[in-house]
Amino acid sequence: MSEQVTFDPRLDIAIERFIDAPVRLVWEALSRPEHLKEWYMPRDWGRVAHAEMDLRPGGILRIDIAVANGQDVPNLGCILEVVPMERLVWTSMLFPGYRPAVFDDVPITAIMSMERVGTGTRYVFTALHRDEADLEANRTSGWLEGTEIALDQFVAHVMSMSAQVEATR
Repeated sequence: MSEQVTFDPRLDIAIERFIDAPVRLVWEALSRPEHLKEWYMPRDWGRVAHAEMDLRPGGILRIDIAVANGQDVPNLGCILEVVPMERLVWTSMLFPGYRPAVFDDVPITAIMSMERVGTGTRYVFTALHRDEADLEANRTSGWLEGTEIALDQFVAHVMSMSAQVEATR
């Protein structure tokens, strides 16, 4: 998976943020379940009820969401690639251990990449879709809006982590 994926605007969504914090804090916020709970779900929409990650190819990515009406919505996927401080790739098309997934949602493969830029980090979230219909479904269902809100919360969370580090110096 370490080869670069060609972005196709007919099938893919990419969202980029510059985070004025070191890559190691961005990676920590992305790769630790206790941090996912702080930013993954738009706060006005619900919360992360449970998060679990096994950062190895074939490992579990589980993020269960408690939505506003109190219902828990399980989200289970498979980690495809882990390059610490550079890239994390997972898919909802597979369950852990590369088992074929069965679910009612629009599947994606998510690529989260980061690179140092000066003293900060360029972060890019890319969602690969099977076809144009899946992409359109994610654009119109609220998924894209929720993802953008979550990424803004992610940036704010990393910045709060950075401020805590600075305060202890």
